[in-house]
Amino acid sequence: MISSTSNQKVKELLKLQKKAKVRNLKRVFLAEGSRMVKEAPRDRIEELYVSETYFRKYKNQLAQEQFQPEMLTDTVFAYVSDTRTPQGILAVVRQAEYTLSDMLDVPAPHILVLDNLQDPGNLGTIFRTAEAAGATGILMGRDCVDIYNPKTIRSTMGAIYRMPFLYMDDLKEGIAALKERGVHVYAAHLDGRNVYDKEDFLRGTAFLIGNEGNGLHKEIAACADTWVQIPMAGQAESLNAAVAAAILMFEASRQRR
Repeated sequence: MISSTSNQKVKELLKLQKKAKVRNLKRVFLAEGSRMVKEAPRDRIEELYVSETYFRKYKNQLAQEQFQPEMLTDTVFAYVSDTRTPQGILAVVRQAEYTLSDMLDVPAPHILVLDNLQDPGNLGTIFRTAEAAGATGILMGRDCVDIYNPKTIRSTMGAIYRMPFLYMDDLKEGIAALKERGVHVYAAHLDGRNVYDKEDFLRGTAFLIGNEGNGLHKEIAACADTWVQIPMAGQAESLNAAVAAAILMFEASRQRR
């Protein structure tokens, strides 16, 4: 049992929790909580850690599932946890690797393209919503928040394990690649020609979603084939990025039923 916060493994866990550079160098991330660990593909779990209390409560279940976790005292587990009320279990999970083909080699691809999204909760919610709406992949610029941020991971509610995604050094090149594969690209915009639900999303479709405060960069919005409006009542000037993404994705889902 690890009982000291000076333990080398504890130090490594803290680095993985706090530093994207370390996560990406080692190609792993932390998944904390019973649900996130349970849904993680078993062949991608590299290490498993549990608190002393968790082990005592669930040792038979862990044995049945053939897990051999490293045990931490409750105090040490709380030290490495990213939550206020730790559930007592976390895993070091190997990052997945996807390509554009993983998103596009399906009939009528349904893609989300994210430009400079900065809020971890928004990104996680978008992943969860994209899975529910039947999206086939998510394309992100390098300036987007890190998908492996612990808060983002929790917000995905497990969708991180199932939704193909790819960061692009040049988002415009990524959008161009979508167009080359016959995907029609839409951007929600105040100057949109039609209301979003008047468009045809039965063909290959991609939606551009911009930064929470500033929206899409002009050069990214210019890449869209079509600008569409999401009508709003009252004095609202814009929608939350995750809400706008949900509206567009579920309209595509509705049309495809």
